[in-house]
Amino acid sequence: MNFDDTPAEAAFRSEVRTWLEANAEPKRHTRDFVGDGLPPAERLAAARAWQAKKAAAGYAAVTWPREFGGLGATVLQQLIVRQEESRFRSTFGIFEIGLGMCLPTLMAYGSEAHKASRIRPGLYGQEIWCQMFSEPAAGSDVAGVLTRARRDGDGDEWIVNGQKVWTTGAQFSDYGLLLARTDPTLPKHAGLTMFFVDMKSAGIEVRPIRQMAGESEFNEVFFTDLRVPDHQRLGAVGAGWKVALTTLMHERLSVGAEIGLLNFDALWSVVQDAGQLQNPLAIEQLAQAWVAEEGLRLHQCRTLTAMSRGGVPGPEQSIAKLVKATLAQRMANFAIELQGEAGQLGCDDPTSSGQAVERAWAWSAAMRIAGGTDEILRNIIAERVLGLPEEARQDKGIPFNEVPR
Repeated sequence: MNFDDTPAEAAFRSEVRTWLEANAEPKRHTRDFVGDGLPPAERLAAARAWQAKKAAAGYAAVTWPREFGGLGATVLQQLIVRQEESRFRSTFGIFEIGLGMCLPTLMAYGSEAHKASRIRPGLYGQEIWCQMFSEPAAGSDVAGVLTRARRDGDGDEWIVNGQKVWTTGAQFSDYGLLLARTDPTLPKHAGLTMFFVDMKSAGIEVRPIRQMAGESEFNEVFFTDLRVPDHQRLGAVGAGWKVALTTLMHERLSVGAEIGLLNFDALWSVVQDAGQLQNPLAIEQLAQAWVAEEGLRLHQCRTLTAMSRGGVPGPEQSIAKLVKATLAQRMANFAIELQGEAGQLGCDDPTSSGQAVERAWAWSAAMRIAGGTDEILRNIIAERVLGLPEEARQDKGIPFNEVPR
């Protein structure tokens, strides 16, 4: 692909940059987002206000059709918006799951009434979405979920009981995608059904999980006799795995580019601050980081080219996520070592490289689990990208309720 903007793309970039300069504040440091330093409620209100302003200008989801509030633009134009917005104070981690995973799934499988009522509020930040797949006994093996949904007799409702875990943003979400088992007598992939649920419904309890860095971005979610109308089912009964696959591919696309991990420029700054630019070991680490990042960039370009021609993110996205997470952990560990004793201490200055390293060190290990463990991703790459023989699976073709546990 040609890495330079076409004349049309250059004009679009100029338009986006002009709008951002008139409506947003430049970033003061890497992790400077809208509402930083405010109490949670005020921060959320500020994030909603920025999202509404961006949506009104057409920049919240530029690839979406115009009837849903987008510009009907290309994925390359979406990338341009992200590149330009990264220089300004914006939001991160609040609306991305809804816009990038949940609402596209609703567009594909929801009724016309639900598209009309739910997509615009999500785009404008009036409603926040979460995605509820992982469970204590079903993490990377998503198809092993135990949360059960059964019909209430011959009625038009389902009754849900079970538990989800590591649900990002559930504590402030309005709606969520829910993958549940509706027929345990079928093999595990065949007995699943997808729903979307109102997170304020009776029967849902959300418990935030306190993380080692002091944040609570993830949650446990418990369902006790939760009633879900059948019209909130996405796809056919038993077709939940098919519905979930697109969501999972989009998740791995976004996780592979996770903000908060070290990149080459950040590692260079740490090495420079430590006075180690003449250290052969440091130079070797920098060179390896640059090569890996360049490979990831080219891989992303190939994906963008395919998507610009009408393709969707496929199993090859597992490559980006696997490489990015392992590279980020290696860089974070090396950056901690370069800081010596200071690397063992906490840093309260958000503008310093010390806090960036501290956050990257904590997050990089988690990113080798979130969105699929290294082992699961290697299996996907081997089987679905390289075409190697499938791994032996003892539960393949066996009714789920007969699988030994």
